[in-house]
Amino acid sequence: MASSSGSSTLGTTSLELGSSSCSSSLVQSSFKKSLTTSSEVSGSSGPVKKIGHRSVDPSGETTYKKTTSSALKGAIQLGITHTVGSLSTKPERDVLMQDFYVVESIFFPSEGSNLTPGHHYNDFRFKTYAPVAFRYFRELFGIRPDDYLYSLCSEPLIELCNSGASGSIFYVSSDDEFIIKTVQHKEAEFLQKLLPGYYMNLNQNPRTLLPKFYGLYCVQAGGKNIRIVVMNNLLPRSVKMHVKYDLKGSTYKRRASQKEREKVFPTYKDLDFLQDVPDGLFLDSDMYNALCKTLQRDCLVLQSFKIMDYSLLVAIHNMEHAQRERLPTEMGSGNDTRKPAPQKALYSTAMESIQGEARRGGTMESEDQMGGIPARNNKGDRLLLYIGIIDILQSYRFMKKLEHSWKALVHDGDTVSVHRPGFYAERFHRFMCHTVFKKIPLKLSPSKKSRISSSLRRMGPGGNSLSPSQLTVPVSGDNKAEMTTQVEVEPGVYFHRPDLLPRTPPVDETNSDSAATTLSTSPGSEKFNTPANRFMGVQVHLPVGSSSEILRRARNLSLDSSPPSERIDAVESEFSC
Repeated sequence: MASSSGSSTLGTTSLELGSSSCSSSLVQSSFKKSLTTSSEVSGSSGPVKKIGHRSVDPSGETTYKKTTSSALKGAIQLGITHTVGSLSTKPERDVLMQDFYVVESIFFPSEGSNLTPGHHYNDFRFKTYAPVAFRYFRELFGIRPDDYLYSLCSEPLIELCNSGASGSIFYVSSDDEFIIKTVQHKEAEFLQKLLPGYYMNLNQNPRTLLPKFYGLYCVQAGGKNIRIVVMNNLLPRSVKMHVKYDLKGSTYKRRASQKEREKVFPTYKDLDFLQDVPDGLFLDSDMYNALCKTLQRDCLVLQSFKIMDYSLLVAIHNMEHAQRERLPTEMGSGNDTRKPAPQKALYSTAMESIQGEARRGGTMESEDQMGGIPARNNKGDRLLLYIGIIDILQSYRFMKKLEHSWKALVHDGDTVSVHRPGFYAERFHRFMCHTVFKKIPLKLSPSKKSRISSSLRRMGPGGNSLSPSQLTVPVSGDNKAEMTTQVEVEPGVYFHRPDLLPRTPPVDETNSDSAATTLSTSPGSEKFNTPANRFMGVQVHLPVGSSSEILRRARNLSLDSSPPSERIDAVESEFSC
């Protein structure tokens, strides 16, 4: 065990995450205090729910490694206040390689000291890992020191009751800005080793769906190390999430258990998504492209770090359901039009994380997105998606390789969640961009709809559909030039005469994607394809060797005063001869 003085040395290059470096006096004083231990909880009047290091007694009090949740929250706020305040007195500078391995430590006795205030919790030691590097990360995300302190330390932290299955405790700041999560020794150790590469990745592109890490700390109390990480909050409490999925792209045992489904806000999995949303979630084309590009880049980063078994957290806010739920409340308590306050940290919301390529003001963007990505389901409901890649602190080391080998013996190895990083990244990206997210079907304008409507599918001799190639009618004559006759195929619209054009699009419009569909272009058709004679429709080319008689009859039919439907049938019969 490291000594108390040794653990307080600044600039330590060894990790120290697993050491219990508090002195014997600290341990004795800690046990003299009235800490709630696991044995005390188990001796209470009711059963104790315990997952990993987290246990909850019948009264609802949570303990983590023999420390009550209230004491842990107080220690976190005291420690962060001191470390951020002391760091603000140091001048800003570039991040050096050794900054990623620095560990600062400060002791907080309950009676107070020259450097720390007195408090009513048990004595504890607070460690800060890579303070200069994390200060740089916070600056990169636009988080000022006073905002960071105000969010985390001005109001009591809020414990999330629906914590994960790993046994971790989650706290959220009162302004919904930050999440504080307890992590295991291996995860904290891996994160610190990851910091140099994480620093390089954020420098190249701060818009990422990877977790945004703002701080790594350790509270030592009662002879135990409680490691915590501060991250961006993916799911703001101010926005009601109607359903939530944890997706990995695998199918082996990827269905929410019955116990999970009984929770107030259950987390469903891949097989549940395939059953509930078989058609996927539809995004605007630009939004879809930006999202898939971001996912691909993040997967390559995780693969380079040999990380696997991560998930994409997808929480869905259904705006149609929310509107129906809000109506009775507004009628009973008056209209409350207050909107949730936006998150202050840059690139912290799902919308900001992929906004590098997606344009604002898309076809589905709402007036108030609240940080969510606009989407629709197969019913056409407007949705807001809150997404992010989570659980990235799992490297493909010996135990994970052993787990994959064992599962592969009893099941298809390619369907289990644990897999080598390269295969995992490819499967993850393919599942997200082909199954979960899809491009919304293109909404055609009336003119485009008419051009691809059933009126184009003419019936030729024998009842067969007339293909575009069959619309090319041969013309005979002495001249060798190709002639073009344009036909308007919009139902219920008369055939246009070259000298009577009610709708003449501008030149730039005719050169765009919404201009007339030209089946072929030939050198001899320029005089018929001038801007004055161009209009929306299909150009039917009449190459050399066709009959001039057909041209004459087509001209007579276009001047006929009979109803449009009869003239269309007549032209079809003439052209199919």
